[in-house]
Amino acid sequence: QVQLVESGGGLVQPGGSLRLSCTTSGSIFKIITMGWYRQAPGKQRELVARIFSGGGTNYADSVKGRFTISRDNDKKMVHLQMNSLKPEDTAVYYCHNFDFNSWGQGTQVTVSS
Repeated sequence: QVQLVESGGGLVQPGGSLRLSCTTSGSIFKIITMGWYRQAPGKQRELVARIFSGGGTNYADSVKGRFTISRDNDKKMVHLQMNSLKPEDTAVYYCHNFDFNSWGQGTQVTVSS
């Protein structure tokens, strides 16, 4: 079972920044597609960003130009840099391993003044 552990959530004012990190187990991390999802209260979980083994990425339209996903294969980590945060970005953010369909426990991000 692949384990994922997120960190970096918190409370931030509109326009601020946060960096989420996800640490994962497993020996084949470098060939795995990883991503970040989020779920706001009363809404379905949605894909925020995804990064492929070769480094290619894609993003939800709502976060393009503000969020950046990256990976560190040596440390088996994936990061989500979130800039220009908006109140509508408030949600629980989950790290996801697409190849093993594994999820982290989630980290709360709250954007509020």
